[in-house]
Amino acid sequence: MKATGFISLWTLVSLPCGPLASPAEREDVVKHAIKLHRGKGAVITQRKQWVLESCRKLSGLLRQKNVVLNKLKNAIRAVEKDAGLSDEEKLFQVHTFEIFQKELNESENSVFQAIHGLQRALQGDYKDVVNMKESSRQRLEALREAAIKEEMEYVELLAAEKHQVEALKNMQHQNKSLSMLDEILEDVRKAADRLEEEIEEHAFDDNKSVRGVNFEAVLRVEEDEANSKRNASKREVEDDLGLSMLIDSQNNQYILTKPRDSTIPRADHHFIKDIVTIGMLSLPCGWLCTMIGLPTMFGYIICGVLLGPSGLNSIKSIVQVETLGEFGVFFTLFLVGLEFSPERLRKVWKISLQGPCYMTVLMIAFGLLWGHLLQIRPTQSVFISTCLSLSSTPLVSRFLAGSVRGDKEGDIDYSSVLLGMLVMQDVQLGLFIAVMPTLIQAGVSTYSSIFKEILRILILIGQILFSLAAVFLLCLVIKTYLIGPYYRKLHTESKGNKEILILGITAFTFLMLTITELLDVSMELGCFLAGALISSQGHMVTEEIMCCIEPIRDFLAIIFFTSIGLHVFPTFVIYELTVLLFLTLSVVIMKFVLAVLVLSLILPKTSQYIKWIVSAGLAQVSEFSFVLGSRARRAGIISREVYLLILSVTTLSLLLAPALWRAAIMKCVPRPERRSST
Repeated sequence: MKATGFISLWTLVSLPCGPLASPAEREDVVKHAIKLHRGKGAVITQRKQWVLESCRKLSGLLRQKNVVLNKLKNAIRAVEKDAGLSDEEKLFQVHTFEIFQKELNESENSVFQAIHGLQRALQGDYKDVVNMKESSRQRLEALREAAIKEEMEYVELLAAEKHQVEALKNMQHQNKSLSMLDEILEDVRKAADRLEEEIEEHAFDDNKSVRGVNFEAVLRVEEDEANSKRNASKREVEDDLGLSMLIDSQNNQYILTKPRDSTIPRADHHFIKDIVTIGMLSLPCGWLCTMIGLPTMFGYIICGVLLGPSGLNSIKSIVQVETLGEFGVFFTLFLVGLEFSPERLRKVWKISLQGPCYMTVLMIAFGLLWGHLLQIRPTQSVFISTCLSLSSTPLVSRFLAGSVRGDKEGDIDYSSVLLGMLVMQDVQLGLFIAVMPTLIQAGVSTYSSIFKEILRILILIGQILFSLAAVFLLCLVIKTYLIGPYYRKLHTESKGNKEILILGITAFTFLMLTITELLDVSMELGCFLAGALISSQGHMVTEEIMCCIEPIRDFLAIIFFTSIGLHVFPTFVIYELTVLLFLTLSVVIMKFVLAVLVLSLILPKTSQYIKWIVSAGLAQVSEFSFVLGSRARRAGIISREVYLLILSVTTLSLLLAPALWRAAIMKCVPRPERRSST
């Protein structure tokens, strides 16, 4: 009965006291509740006495709040009419009064929101998890809104403090004459204030009401220092600069990308430490792989495994490291194009175009067949087959580095065919990313809309083909009219100053990358075409540029292969080693057999012997399956388990690739060329 009386009292208080009720109505409700409680004739226990005292205090606070609000209004009017105050002083005092008014109103609203929350909880079913979840969500939203309001109030207080300081300075300036230096500093201060106001974007206020923007609770974490006292001043400075880390409720970590005050230079020390650590550890790892006869890239992958989440977990800026590693891919493909002249491209363009398309279609067909037998959704089967059909261009480029490019007179060079097919697969990657939203919709669509989705895919394919035609037409114009004068100008200006040459070549590469990206084609294709266009200027030009760009490519390639290692999870591979080995061998064998079959149909009879080498180069899974897999997992196309299987199969196939490549070289390549190819 005691609990019932307590609940009924709070229910009576809360029912009419919604956000729309006026302060006077709320006060009447509280008085009425006290009268009802007194009329019950119950024994005054300690609990009931506490309820009565609390209700009296609440009623008294509401009356006092109304009195204070009236006084504040009168004070604001008095300040506005006071002619003895300066404009800055009036602005400061009025601003302070208005902030205090908001704080009183928000405090009152918080009290009655709490009462409504109690009422909602008492009326709900404690066995209904969905109801409790909804109540929790509503409380969370209310807390987020309250936090935002409190943050805005704090910002307003900072602005009021600034107005107060300005008012005091103006009063001091009126009372004394300033020296010339003080006047100069005062002008500088005003100019600095104007500069801050001009460059400040107000990103928070501009985006908080945008559709799709959610308020999230985050943790602000300072760097863990061994000696907190010694580094206290450093942490205070970093706190002012906003260099701490934010963690949301989903365990995503965020680092500052653009500061509020752009006049102060900042550096992400986490990212600097990550790059330094990678540079130091990649040397012994790469050295060890060289001693045992493995490519150095596997040492870099091992470096990523040791530093990543499955190892020491010392890499804090994973996204930034992966972003920097992407430039390693760009420069790798640029150098591939630099060795891939337009003459060689014209020689193998039909094979490069037909081979990847046939292989992708066959992989999707086999994927749908196995998906039907294993009862896997068609969209998931298509996506998995698409991921597995791609091969690693950076890996094969390392295999071909320094190899002899010529064979018998009239024959087709295996490196030209292999690189052409890999670049075409990079073009397909852009198409797959463009088609992915359609796959997402197809996964939830009914059979009546399947034809619309098929039509949409065909339209996307048409757009990609049109973009490719536009890109190659642009390349023809650049090769005929622009690239020659451009390089000659660079060569003339860069005598004795190689940085102009490096900057000019890099800018041209990024220009081609941007063009292909704007045309919804793979950025990697733009880098490859940039190298191919420059290679049309002759062998001497190619050698000069390669000497300048290769060191940059090598360093960025180390970052790229290390970033791959960050997504390798040895414990998962060990737990599921049998299944993963079976899946990896199945994928490698299937890709090798399909490549041999396709190349047997499209290669000339005089060049049939190179199909084994080309097939060995294609019999692994591209590291870009990590990108496609992560996007598909976020979109709900594949599950977490399938995503981990794709990552593991990709990693194991890349580890098996050197052995298969060496076996093909030993079988098909003459001895002098074999040494340079391996």
